[in-house]
Amino acid sequence: MLSSRLQETALRYFLEVVRSGSVSEAATRLNVSPSAVSRQVAALEDLLGVPLFDRRPRGMAPSPAGELLAAHARRGALEADRVVSDIQALQGVHTGLIRLSSSAGFAIEFLPRVMAQFRVRYPGMQFRLSVASPAAVTVAVLNGDADVGLTYSRSAERDITVQHREASPVIAIMRPDHPLARFPSVTLAQMHAHPIALPERDNTVRQLFDIGCSQRGLVFEPALVCNHFETLTHFVLHGGGLSISGEVTVRDRVARGELHAAQIRERGMSARLTEIQTLSGRTLPLGVRLFLDYLRSALPAPSG
Repeated sequence: MLSSRLQETALRYFLEVVRSGSVSEAATRLNVSPSAVSRQVAALEDLLGVPLFDRRPRGMAPSPAGELLAAHARRGALEADRVVSDIQALQGVHTGLIRLSSSAGFAIEFLPRVMAQFRVRYPGMQFRLSVASPAAVTVAVLNGDADVGLTYSRSAERDITVQHREASPVIAIMRPDHPLARFPSVTLAQMHAHPIALPERDNTVRQLFDIGCSQRGLVFEPALVCNHFETLTHFVLHGGGLSISGEVTVRDRVARGELHAAQIRERGMSARLTEIQTLSGRTLPLGVRLFLDYLRSALPAPSG
């Protein structure tokens, strides 16, 4: 059968070219000669009868056929890792590596706390967390570079299984002694009278905020614009004014009484969704499945 002739070495070399975008870079990473990589890729193309790459002046990009083969190769490699992990689990050894990717807000306090709590129960588990833009988190899951992605999404993604989804409304954050802190919810008009610090316009919270302002005909002149959430938060903590956030990002600080969070009572402020994402069609290792269950239970906002 044709599928039985797709050899492991050839697929491994092919997948490295996909990841690196060039034969020479793939050869360096594999510690082999470029000609060896080229031969394996050419053999695959001869076997399948189609080009697997579009050759470009500045590198190689997978063709449609190459994308399909890459998806197959990634799933095969991930399945092999899963089998090894589950064999170890049969002996009661809860060890292994859980690779996470998340957008920045989740990585400040929420995920570090959840990971630390999980390791109390399973001290043999290790984590690798990469922080990226919301879209890049999904790409990491699709490429097999992350077992679990925690990100914001506004549309469905092909080949992504959503393990948990919930609304992630934009909230206003302030010091507990701020004039608006006596309110559980506020309007944009109420916020307009106070200094505010905002994230850059490519941030999803900022985008929803700007849409709401446009609908209300309000123009905010921020006291501070910054692409680093911790800077915005410390500006608020030092009395600089208001800011905006997602609930999970500031959950721990609100629970400690450092910040007050108020819902913004405006249409469209809940248009963003928090998603836990995994790769469709993949059987996850036991350790990843255990953490996934733990993460799902920790994500929903506490009641009250």
